[in-house]
Amino acid sequence: MTRKPLIAGNWKMNNTISEGVVLTQEISNRFEKEWAEDVDVCICPPFTDIKPAKTVLDTDRCKVAVGGQNVYFQPKGAYTGEISVAMLKECGCSYCIVGHSERRTLFGETNEDVNLKAKALIEGKISPIVCVGESLEVRDDGAYIDYVCRQVEAAFAGIEAADAVTCVVAYEPIWAIGTGRTATPEQAEEVCAAVRATLGRLYGADVAEKMRVLYGGSMNEGNAELLLAQPNIDGGLIGGAALKAASFIAIIEAAVK
Repeated sequence: MTRKPLIAGNWKMNNTISEGVVLTQEISNRFEKEWAEDVDVCICPPFTDIKPAKTVLDTDRCKVAVGGQNVYFQPKGAYTGEISVAMLKECGCSYCIVGHSERRTLFGETNEDVNLKAKALIEGKISPIVCVGESLEVRDDGAYIDYVCRQVEAAFAGIEAADAVTCVVAYEPIWAIGTGRTATPEQAEEVCAAVRATLGRLYGADVAEKMRVLYGGSMNEGNAELLLAQPNIDGGLIGGAALKAASFIAIIEAAVK
């Protein structure tokens, strides 16, 4: 079946409110209305930028969604510094990234945390973008397929098929994030196909064929077309190239072709 691609821009800890408004306006100005028929697009700014970015997009009636970069699974309480699903929802978020490799490696986020966050987002009607991926050490050991598939299984533990189909999985090889080193289209396709096969074992082929699997390791305007041409790559989770309107728009255009 044909899945509608998703291009999601992860701004990480970049752009103040004023800078974020400028970038969002540049994206909005360049975004062609008819593209919305063929590709879904989301930007994931820092928490402080979400509402201002959403205001720009709503004012322009631009069909680009906003999402969070992280969330906490509790609805409210004494969790200093955390952000709840309801807070993201009120800011207008349609998506939220969970389990990004930087959250796992720098902040100790576990597979259990990712699962709890995904469940909380599903309950709040926000689509989780569940990140999975291996380090260079795991890849060089040759155990990367099993490693990534176990992450998928852990992230979706206890999630029913009807809810899983609203989720997105992003394969992001850690060795290719922010390094300029990108997995070849064949390497990316191999793991994305294994991710889909794992979803098939969990939920059946019909559900797995509906779910979108993104590639998230240094996708840019130069390699996007070849990566997006792979049968099991349904879009990209874009880092550095999402911080410039021209490069982000070029990736969107590659997804429309």
